[in-house]
Amino acid sequence: MTSTKNILVTGGAGYIGSHTVLQLLENGYDVTIIDNLCNSSETSLERVIDLVGCDKSRISFHNVDICDRDAIEAVFKTTPFDTCIHFAGLKAVGESNAMPLKYYHNNLTGTFFLVELMQQYGCKKIVFSSSATVYGTAASPLTEASQAGVGVTNPYGRTKYFLEEILRDVTKSDPTFGVILLRYFNPVGAHESGTIGEDPQGIPNNLMPYVQQVAVGRRERLTVHGDDYDTPDGTGVRDYIHVCDLAAGHLAALRKLDTTSTGCNVYNLGTGIGYSVLDMVKAMRKASGAEIPCVVGPRREGDLGSVYANPIKARDELGWEAQHGIERMCADAWRWQSNNPTGYKM
Repeated sequence: MTSTKNILVTGGAGYIGSHTVLQLLENGYDVTIIDNLCNSSETSLERVIDLVGCDKSRISFHNVDICDRDAIEAVFKTTPFDTCIHFAGLKAVGESNAMPLKYYHNNLTGTFFLVELMQQYGCKKIVFSSSATVYGTAASPLTEASQAGVGVTNPYGRTKYFLEEILRDVTKSDPTFGVILLRYFNPVGAHESGTIGEDPQGIPNNLMPYVQQVAVGRRERLTVHGDDYDTPDGTGVRDYIHVCDLAAGHLAALRKLDTTSTGCNVYNLGTGIGYSVLDMVKAMRKASGAEIPCVVGPRREGDLGSVYANPIKARDELGWEAQHGIERMCADAWRWQSNNPTGYKM
């Protein structure tokens, strides 16, 4: 146990949120969660409490929409917070192209309300869930100094870029406000217990949950979107990071805010290693023993051939680096999926 602070976690019942809440509890933080459960399950939090073996009083859950300012304020009125970790937001790239206003309203408006209330109630530190999509068409390996905001191909990614800029402006206007922007690469895997993991609603938008559902028999086959990229096997290359490593990055960011509590800092959370679609399919075949049939389809509009991080800044300034490789990612992902073939729905 290293802390008795209370952390507000928006979107804390989701995939990355639940794994981060678990590590927060393990490290002595108390946690208050805001989540509207549109793409998550309260069951994840029940399982987190069981895994940690902590008193239920250390975790408080509020079924609240981030765009309901009055409901959020009611939470602020009941509990003083030291820091906020802000995960809540819509995140499906394809849906954002089809429904841009929904994404701009939810992700921007919800964050405006949150930060306004943080300032009003004296919570002046935030860790923001950003994304490597803000780099747009910049060439990999991507550093925090790589060009951002140019060539971003979808409204989801633009909301992340706009919010990064807005939060920077907040720190300029309020010298007591501290922000850490964490640019995620591609989270995969699950807690080693196999009791919490990724449970997307409907058809998965990301590669690995789709591959996992093919392996467990929920989907017939995987469509590989393009095999003619300038990569070793022609399929898209991405930087996959174990969700538990990603969660640990948030604790490192909290420690950084405790020592450097003002201004705005940005960090990549990735491994620095790129794996192709076929690399990941091969690794999941090995982990699951399943065939995982694949067919090749056309490229998706806006997809890049290769996207991976340079994570050195996070190592040097946060004391954080990824610990788990591709085999562990897939083994843990398969343990979750095989134990929970329909996710949290029993």
